[in-house]
Amino acid sequence: MKKKENIGKGKMIFFTIVLVLMMVLICFLFKPLFSSLNFGLDLQGGFEVLYEVKSIDGSKMTGDKMTSTYKTLSKRIDSLGVSEPEIIIEGNNKIRVRLAGVTNEDEARKQLSTVATLSFRDSNDNLLMDSNVITGAKVSEDAAGNPAVLLQVKDKDKFYSVTNKVKDYDNNVIVIWLDYDEEIHSYSKEQTYCGTNQSNCLSAASVSQGFADDVIIQGNFSREEVENLVDLINSGSLPSKLTEISSKSVGASFGDETLSKTLVAGIVSVVLVVTILVIVYRFAGFIASCSMLLYALCVFFVFWVMGGVLTLPGIAALILGVGMAVDANVITYTRIKEELHKGKSLDFAFREGSKSSISSIVDSNITTLLVAIIMFIFGESSVKGFATMLIITVLVTIVIMVILNKSILRIFVNTKFFDNKTRLFIGVNPKNIPDISKNEQVKVVPFKNVNFLSCSRLCIIISIIIIAVGFVLIPIRGLNLGVDFKSGSDISISTEEELSKKELTKDVKELGYSNGDIEINDSGASIRIMDIMDSDATKKASSYFEEKYNAKVDIGVVSNIVKRELIKNAILSLVLSFIGIVCYIALRFRFSYAISSVIALVHDLLIIVAIFSIFNLEVAVMIVAAMLAIVGYSINDTIVLFDRMRENFKKNKKRLTTEVLKEVTNASIQETFTRTIFTSLTTFVPVMVLIVLGSKEILNFNIAMLIGIITGTYSTIFIASMLFINFEKKHVGKEKKKKQNYDDGVSEKMIKGINC
Repeated sequence: MKKKENIGKGKMIFFTIVLVLMMVLICFLFKPLFSSLNFGLDLQGGFEVLYEVKSIDGSKMTGDKMTSTYKTLSKRIDSLGVSEPEIIIEGNNKIRVRLAGVTNEDEARKQLSTVATLSFRDSNDNLLMDSNVITGAKVSEDAAGNPAVLLQVKDKDKFYSVTNKVKDYDNNVIVIWLDYDEEIHSYSKEQTYCGTNQSNCLSAASVSQGFADDVIIQGNFSREEVENLVDLINSGSLPSKLTEISSKSVGASFGDETLSKTLVAGIVSVVLVVTILVIVYRFAGFIASCSMLLYALCVFFVFWVMGGVLTLPGIAALILGVGMAVDANVITYTRIKEELHKGKSLDFAFREGSKSSISSIVDSNITTLLVAIIMFIFGESSVKGFATMLIITVLVTIVIMVILNKSILRIFVNTKFFDNKTRLFIGVNPKNIPDISKNEQVKVVPFKNVNFLSCSRLCIIISIIIIAVGFVLIPIRGLNLGVDFKSGSDISISTEEELSKKELTKDVKELGYSNGDIEINDSGASIRIMDIMDSDATKKASSYFEEKYNAKVDIGVVSNIVKRELIKNAILSLVLSFIGIVCYIALRFRFSYAISSVIALVHDLLIIVAIFSIFNLEVAVMIVAAMLAIVGYSINDTIVLFDRMRENFKKNKKRLTTEVLKEVTNASIQETFTRTIFTSLTTFVPVMVLIVLGSKEILNFNIAMLIGIITGTYSTIFIASMLFINFEKKHVGKEKKKKQNYDDGVSEKMIKGINC
């Protein structure tokens, strides 16, 4: 016996050393992996532009034209030397460009906004052909040896067809335009200057016959002008016109400060979560902590392999994901402890606990994944970045925190070292484990005498009051909508100098704007104006505040077009999330579970809106991401409870009555309450740390998450459960229809050895 104990101890020490070494290696790998990630403009400075794309001939934008525009912008950005730019096609007619780390914003803006759209028109300015007929341009010379541009014809059939028609016109010229604007340009006005650098009219060639050869553009060009024109044409012969409808600029120092704050918050969050796990679950908590570090490394690795760009919302999603990932271990550990409290051996408790926890873990993660996918498909900008990271965290959670963590746990259980050391292994006092060989009963039943359902009525009343007050205030003073939902320009100023509202009001007028909504905060000020600032205006405002207050300036601009799309996508995302959740839960459980879950979710979201209304907090696009994340988090919580309820109803042998409904539901809450508290705590802690130490850029996002975590926890326990009982009451007293057994009249004959 002594020998077996020594063998078990030796194995335990060996595997512990291997685990510790693995963790040391992970810690060393973190820095180079993190450094090699691509950071978004909010973490290293830069600027973002959203363009509306229109066809130059007024026709509907097609997928081919959008793809062509995308490729053209890629070429233009490549010429700027920007590392890992983001070019995202949004919807049918918008393209978002993010240029992180760009040092010369003016040059980049000019390069992007110089569309270089070629068009071929007649003398009356009617469009004949667009740039699709050519493949590119080369530096060439005309017959006299002067610098000229050679256009290489691609669609020779169309070119021949058009030139063959033009030859019969009274004024048989084809005018080649660069960036033609019908409100400004006209051949009749500019024919004198056509072919000079003062005009957008590049050439006006007489056509005497149809031809399909390459075209020479000649004029009073210098060699340098020809080379620049060729570069423009080759980098941007667009079949479309770009109109800037929103923009955001972030100073490099502003981004660095944001990154450092968020990283500190992340490190503190991980340390606190690890501390909680080790205190509560002892050695098993240490294993979970090791798995959590590996989980974070794998999330970053997957993100790096994907070539993703890490942004502030992405880091927020990762830190939130840490808390949610720990839930997978908490569910399993709670089940193991329950089996130990029933008097089972550690080996049996581990096997049963692992098996019985799978259903809850899978269902809760799938519903969160479902919400994240909907966020990714319909979200815009930062919401999409948040969703991407959330999808990765959910998938990695299943692999690392479920499969791998259980495998590591199994290795240590199999050493047999912890068989009589359950307190050291998972925090269960051996004195609380009944000896079933002596017919001892269960000694520990957490919250056995607590009637949770008795508080449901009070919780519902409190919720109704909060929601009523919040929604009464909305028509009176309105929601404090951010620039994302109101359109206009938002100027964030970060400075150590003292600011006054009166002086900033003068500054706004000095810049030429009649009014501005000004808020002074601890780190500076936020100014919101209704005017949609163009690139020159943003540059002027940024320089003004930087020089006057020695400030770091972040400017965001949103047009009415963007505002409408954001509102539409936000509503669509929420509605589709609810539909997806109802369908999934109805299939996996039954409809009464599904409808109870969704009503509880609606309650959670209404509470968030009401509190933002009561305290006049700003509602920006990231709040939509927070609300969608809460949908995923809250449904995760509810499904764990409902899974236990479903399991207990199957075990229950009593006839279904209202009292039995309440009894089984309350018992299920008692059994899952410890897990609910610890899961909420491990999610609450990172969010709270982000509020205290993180960037103010996502402060309201974190406040929304904090409200959602608290509300989601108590709505699961006190509201969703009571709703389920009320929906299930209609089944009380109704016996299930039994299958009819038909008797063919032949009596079964008992034969020894066969029937018995």
